[in-house]
Amino acid sequence: MNRQCIPLFVITAIGLISTATLAAEHYDVMLDRGVAAKMRDSVVLRADIYRPKADGKFPVILQRTPYDKREEVDFGLRAASQGYVVIIQDVRGRYSSDGEWDPFRHESADGYDSVEWAASLPWSNGKVGMYGGSYVGATQMLAAMASPPHLVGIHPFVTASNYHEGWTYQGGAFEQWFNESWTSGLAQDTLNRRARARTNAMHRVLKLPLASYPLFDSDLAGKSTKSPEELAPYFVDWLSHPSFDDYWKQLSIEDHFSYITIPIFHVGAWYDIFLGGTLRNYLGIKARGGSEEARRGQRLMVITGGHAGEGPRIGEVDFGRDSVVNDDDSVLRWYDYLLKGEKNGLESEKPVKLFLLGKNVWREEDDWPLARARATRFYLHSQGKANSLSGDGTLSSTAPAGEHSDQYVYDPADPVPTRGGPFAATPSTSPRARLTSAPSSPGAMCWFILQRPSTKTSKSPALSALNSMPAHPPWIPTSQGS
Repeated sequence: MNRQCIPLFVITAIGLISTATLAAEHYDVMLDRGVAAKMRDSVVLRADIYRPKADGKFPVILQRTPYDKREEVDFGLRAASQGYVVIIQDVRGRYSSDGEWDPFRHESADGYDSVEWAASLPWSNGKVGMYGGSYVGATQMLAAMASPPHLVGIHPFVTASNYHEGWTYQGGAFEQWFNESWTSGLAQDTLNRRARARTNAMHRVLKLPLASYPLFDSDLAGKSTKSPEELAPYFVDWLSHPSFDDYWKQLSIEDHFSYITIPIFHVGAWYDIFLGGTLRNYLGIKARGGSEEARRGQRLMVITGGHAGEGPRIGEVDFGRDSVVNDDDSVLRWYDYLLKGEKNGLESEKPVKLFLLGKNVWREEDDWPLARARATRFYLHSQGKANSLSGDGTLSSTAPAGEHSDQYVYDPADPVPTRGGPFAATPSTSPRARLTSAPSSPGAMCWFILQRPSTKTSKSPALSALNSMPAHPPWIPTSQGS
């Protein structure tokens, strides 16, 4: 790929910046496209680099993404105009980068190599931070697990702590819609890359009649392009590893908290599919991080929607405009503090910031879970007919005794729409997912964890009593007082 260096006029970047920022230092921006970085196995990854058009060295903000580096132009211009070198890199096997795409598998090694490469660039002062959400959060966590010397901190947004439970599987069940929709989206670039590699008109100039001229190699239009084995073999791997075995353990963040030695600004969301992982990351590194700086340097912010939407409306509930957080503002404030050493108020804030549902206000806290939280166990009860809206099922804090079994017919072709909970999509992409009301009590936030029945009994009670808590850290209390 040809490398291009493009000067960007200051007026371009100014249009992206809030009035409050204009008083700070401001630079014209240079853009270097397709800059190559060679990984330890000689595979070349490519990045776009936004940098101040000025002499000197600057801190680096790096993003490693599978979703096309060209999507981050706005942040690149804004941050570079404020004195950062911004590097947006396509991860291995995606868009402009070489190699084969295999989710999670190479992100620790490639993350380490990319951070150290970024730190060595002539415009870098050696301090590197990372940012981004979902899988781009995973590229940060997996890089941090490898402990590159020049990685100073990260800012993961709505991401997981374990890519088996809580990502690919939930409670032992394969997350079919999430996995299939994500894989189908990812496979589009894999198919495009394959088409580009197998499109050469010179190979078919003798083909007659001309109306039968083949546009691509024959296998691109064949049955093989419709199967995961051909375009997404990792999907088959996920199915082949339903249990938390070594395939997953080597990638598990929560099994390697002691490897992480840096401060982290975690962002989760109440209605996000990865909330549990975000909270586990915060708690686990705070308790078992590999350095005092890491154990004391964890911060947590919990917003409303995440993957469920940016707000203020999440589903059918409007949480008010105060609930909306500008991700770019949060990233830049964190790195102004961490990489530039600015006193911007973050140093005096409490480490936990929560958006309180129902009251719809922000609140700072000393820690999570809250010391004043009251943990309450709730149990599902039934007399044998808790199988419909008008059934006899109840929920109470009374422990079950002699519960009856329940039966119901489930038709996968006509599933029950979700009425809330952790979403992996907005209603526009998953029309059967709706959030219909805010929590009934503005002074409490409640979650319910359903566990599989004990294997010690042949008859399972009504969805089994919640009489044994999960083995992982207590990341969610059942009830939180105001």
